Formats: sequence, structure tokens, C-alpha cells
Amino acid sequence: MDIKDHIRGIADFPKPGILFYDISTLLAHADAWQVAMGRLAHAVRKYQPDILAGIESRGFLVAAPLALKLGCGFVMLRKRGKLPGKTIRHEYSLEYGSDIIEIQEDAIQPGQRVVVLDDLLATGGTMAAGVELLRQVGAEVTGAATLIELNFLSGRRKLEALDVPVTSLAAYDE
Repeated sequence: MDIKDHIRGIADFPKPGILFYDISTLLAHADAWQVAMGRLAHAVRKYQPDILAGIESRGFLVAAPLALKLGCGFVMLRKRGKLPGKTIRHEYSLEYGSDIIEIQEDAIQPGQRVVVLDDLLATGGTMAAGVELLRQVGAEVTGAATLIELNFLSGRRKLEALDVPVTSLAAYDE
């Protein structure tokens, strides 16, 4: 099964000139979603994670069911102010400014093996920030995975520069 057959492209969203790759059609197709999760589980298993970290918000849709399938824990990496309790934050630069990503202070035990997940890898800025935040709290980040990768934006390079191997199920060159 070609996963791309179940990912819808929406032109000019969220603004003119952008082609948005919509995973809602993949999520809605039970067989395709099952295949995607199976393939991702096979790929992520080699990183031997103790816990999966999902990046807000579509990364939660990937990481939570995958954690259940792999029998490991799941933690959320969220935007500033979205998590209760004490948090650890990491500020990072984006092409249009800066942002902050947070994790709950006690979410990761030092030395835990973590794989970070999102639905899509574009420029790699947010995922690289997630890796840096996880390392800041003592995690051993063993890999990163996404459903979709936009090769033309070279986000993989940022993660490879951090010595984090990347797995993606579907790649687009434009």
C-alpha cells in the first residue's frame, strides 16, 4: 500500500502558494492508518525506545498510538503554558521569529531512551528543538520519526547534525 495515496494535498493552505499535506484522510482510512502505524512501529522499534515524545499537536496523533503499539510510554512536548505543573522550556529560532517548547519537569527520567515524533518534517526547527529539550532533561534521544518528510526543505540535516537518525514513511520533493 502506498501511504501517499491516503494523504490529501490542499493547495493554498494556510496561505497562497503553500501545498498542505493533510493526514486527516489517512487517519480516517482504517486500513491505511493501520498499515502506517505498523510500518512506523517496525521502523521505530530499531531505536529501542523506553518512551515516545510527541510534538504538539499532530505529533500526538502519531506518538500516542505508536507508544501503545510498542508497549512504551508517551510524553508531550507542548507550546509554552499548555502543560500543568513544573515545566522545563527551550526557546528556539524559527525562520519567522522564535518559539518556546516545554516538557513537564518529571516526564523523563535521566538516561531514558526517547524517540521524538511528529506528523511532518519540514525545516526541522521544531523537531530539533524537541531533541535539544529532551537532552536538556537527561534523555538519550535515539531517533526521530514522521509520517511525512518534505525533502526540499532539508529538515533532516538539522537532526542529522544533532546525531539523530530520522525515519519518514512518505517523502515529497516539492
